Amino acid sequence: MSRLTVVLSQAPGRHPAKRALEESVVAALLLEPGLEVSVVPNLYDLGPDHTGRLFLDAVRGDMVVLSWLYPRAAFWLLDRDGVKGHMGEVKLKPPVDEDESEGGEEAAEERPPAIGAVGDIPDRHIYCLDLRDFNKAEPYIGEIKRIAAECRERREAKAREKAANSPAIVQLGLAVNPAAEPGANGHAANGALAAFTPDALLAAASRRWYPVIDYDRCTNCLECLDFCLFGVYGVDSIERILVENQDQCKKGCPACSRVCPQQAIIFPEYKSAAIAGADTGAVGGLKIDLSKLFGGDVADALSMAVHERDRELVNDGREAVGMAVGIPKRQEGKPAGPKDDLDRLVDDLDSLGL
Repeated sequence: MSRLTVVLSQAPGRHPAKRALEESVVAALLLEPGLEVSVVPNLYDLGPDHTGRLFLDAVRGDMVVLSWLYPRAAFWLLDRDGVKGHMGEVKLKPPVDEDESEGGEEAAEERPPAIGAVGDIPDRHIYCLDLRDFNKAEPYIGEIKRIAAECRERREAKAREKAANSPAIVQLGLAVNPAAEPGANGHAANGALAAFTPDALLAAASRRWYPVIDYDRCTNCLECLDFCLFGVYGVDSIERILVENQDQCKKGCPACSRVCPQQAIIFPEYKSAAIAGADTGAVGGLKIDLSKLFGGDVADALSMAVHERDRELVNDGREAVGMAVGIPKRQEGKPAGPKDDLDRLVDDLDSLGL
C-alpha cells in the first residue's frame, strides 16, 4: 500500500516552544500507520544542493508539509523548488478572532485571470499546514489522518477506474504494481527515500531571503521586473515572469511585493501577513492610498516600496532614483476603460519627465 509522505519543516533558530511542538507532532505521527515521516530544516533556507531539498524532490505521490509559514507561501515555495503538485484542500482552520472575521469576508474579490503554474503538474496533491495555528499536536494529527484517508480514497478510485478500463490485463494478472511505478517527479517509489538519513536531512542551512511568485495570482504584468533594479527577476523562453537570480535580492527588502497589483509576490518570512503569504483576508493593507502618495507618509504601499528600493540602492553604493524609474503602470493589453486616479497620476508624471 502506498504511504503518505509527511514532512515537517523546522523553525529557524532554537525556540523551545516551537521545538517542543515539532517533537510532539513527529512523535505522534510516527505511531500512525501508513505514513512516511521526515524532518527537514526551514524550507525557505534550503539551497538546491541541500539534502533536505533533494529529499523533497525525490518524494513521490501525495505529501503533507508542516511548516512555520502560511500555507500559500509554503506551497509556492515548494513549486519554485520544483516540488510541484495540486494544492490540497486543508480543512483545519486557525481560530478566528471576532474582530478579524468581518475583514476576511470583505477582502474577498474577483481577480483577473492568472497565468498559472509553470511546467507539467504531477498528478498528486500537496497539503500545507501552518504550525503557528495551534500550540498542541492534536489538531495537526487529526487533520493528517483525514488527509491520509482522503488520499487513500482517491488512489483507490483511480485504481478502480484503471481496472474498469483494462479488464483483460487485470484478469491475466498483468496489472502494473503501483508501488513499482516511478514517482510523481519521475523518481523511484518512496522506499528509495530511506537513503536519506536524518542527520543528512537536518544539516545546517544558511538563512536566505528571496521572493516567491504565486502563479495562481500572477497575471504576468511584469511590473516587478520594471521596478526591481537588482536583477532578481527575469522571463523565461515564453516571456513568463520568474525569479531568476534569487540571491541578488536584498535581505529584508519586500519592495517588489508592495507594487504587485495582484499581491502575487510573497516573502514568506516578512513581518507583514499580507506580504508573507496570508490568504485573501489579510491582503487589504497592500492597496495604494493615493491621498498619501506624495505626502511624505511611507505608510502607503508605493511610497514605502520606493523608500525601500532607494535604501538598498544607496547601501549598494548606487544613487537613489525615487519615483523616476519603474513606477507601476496599468497593464499593457488591458481593454481600454475610464482612467482611474493612478492612471492620471502616472500620465502627469510622464508629462513632467519624471
